[in-house]
Amino acid sequence: MIEGLSMFMEALVGFFKPMTIFNVLWATQLGIIVGMLPGLTATMGIALLTTLTFKMAASDAVLILICMYVGAIYGGSRSAILLNIPGTPANAATALDGHPLARSGNAGRAIGIGTTGSFLGSIIGLFCLAIFTPIIGNFALNFQSFEFFTLAIFGVVICGNLTAPKDPLKGWISGFLGLFVAMIGMEGIHAYVRFSFGSVDLAGGIDLIPAMVGVFGFSEIISVMKNEKLEVIKTEITRVIPRFKEVILHWKTIIRSGIIGVFIGAIPGVGEDIAAWVSYDFAKNASKEPEKYGKGSYEGLISAETGNNAACGGTIIPVLSLAIPGSAPAAVLLAAMFIHNVRPGPLIMLENPEFVFQTVAMVLLATIGMFILGLSMVRWLVKVLEVPREKLMPIVFVLCVIGAYAIHSRRFEISVMVVFGLIGFIMKEMDYPVAPMVLGIILGDILDKNLRRAMVISEGNIFMLFTRPISLVIFLLTVLTIVSKMRWFRGTWVAVKSAVIGVITEKKMKEKIEEKRKDTD
Repeated sequence: MIEGLSMFMEALVGFFKPMTIFNVLWATQLGIIVGMLPGLTATMGIALLTTLTFKMAASDAVLILICMYVGAIYGGSRSAILLNIPGTPANAATALDGHPLARSGNAGRAIGIGTTGSFLGSIIGLFCLAIFTPIIGNFALNFQSFEFFTLAIFGVVICGNLTAPKDPLKGWISGFLGLFVAMIGMEGIHAYVRFSFGSVDLAGGIDLIPAMVGVFGFSEIISVMKNEKLEVIKTEITRVIPRFKEVILHWKTIIRSGIIGVFIGAIPGVGEDIAAWVSYDFAKNASKEPEKYGKGSYEGLISAETGNNAACGGTIIPVLSLAIPGSAPAAVLLAAMFIHNVRPGPLIMLENPEFVFQTVAMVLLATIGMFILGLSMVRWLVKVLEVPREKLMPIVFVLCVIGAYAIHSRRFEISVMVVFGLIGFIMKEMDYPVAPMVLGIILGDILDKNLRRAMVISEGNIFMLFTRPISLVIFLLTVLTIVSKMRWFRGTWVAVKSAVIGVITEKKMKEKIEEKRKDTD
């Protein structure tokens, strides 16, 4: 613990440079703007910034991306409160009470309360990130080839399962499509060329950045071109900075929502939006005034904003310790770490323990930047909402092309970006989530190498997968995840649950009848 605190303080002091502070401010501000604008998501913002930070040092690049992440998740609350249009999916719960407050003339106060909740949620996530990442990372040192293989499969399955809750099969198809894309080009052990069909460009494989920019950026441009224009609404802002007593009044809600947000965020594939809804639901059930929820409750607003920003720290825990993202933005952040030659996962506590505490310091700086900018530039930033997103898309398109081309200076990468943009657009139109596909591309190489390495070590004995305790547990969790979404399983579970409830109810009824008889006697 003392060693970890020492590394954290050393990392924090190292970041106190004029250029680093400038990077924190502009990246967080840009993240707030991206989060505010409906149609621009945190995932897309991180993907585009990844291309612009490619030449930077790893610590500076990851710092900028984390600032974008924290800022965007918070920034979505602005449009949710003012326009009733969540800037990101994580702010959907915020709109329930934020917009009624804005319509009643309390827009500034609602933004101030929401900003404070986001700040405190990030702080809770920060502490949990510092405490639990080393613990999980040290446990994960027991992982070997079989464990890495099953973990990669589990990551794809759980991400597909939870990003497409209505039809998890679509999420799994998307994830395994990403694994197939990762198989294109030379394999990692013997450099044998696969699925290139005689193309020299394909022999080098599909680069992650052009594919990621296409799926998240170019596909969004096509979607904006297809869909109707969003209505632009003007609004006025009054008092923003909340009073201390207004915040301390909800301290139980803040702590509860923060813990829930971290826990939900740390579950691979769930994300900030689920964290916000679960936090909101728990707050409503525990509230003394649940009837105010959905009509302009400050308690409901602060619960949602605390939950979704606490999830940011939670999602980074499995990214660093297991190389499995907790959400779609975390998946892109994981990809960026790999691009900058940072190798998160079970070995990070051996190879690069300093980076874990550097990340904690990065989240702290991003949180402070978000809080300062969130309270000081409200009136100016609201003007950005008046810019139609259709006028922003040409800028996004230029960034997509530059980002795809600049990495290797090949026109082929632009073609990859366009193709994956079309694939991403078609998948979105058919309700297929695209985040599992990107995760599949990331984990494909890990899965391929470790499976074949495991086969060499075990002399072709696949059954060693079931004799190693950790790999067996992960395999069973993967099977359980798949089976739990099947109709017959859900039907059986509902029937069993109903039967158990019926037995308990019947037993209680008999006890009450027996008590009445005794009272009568």
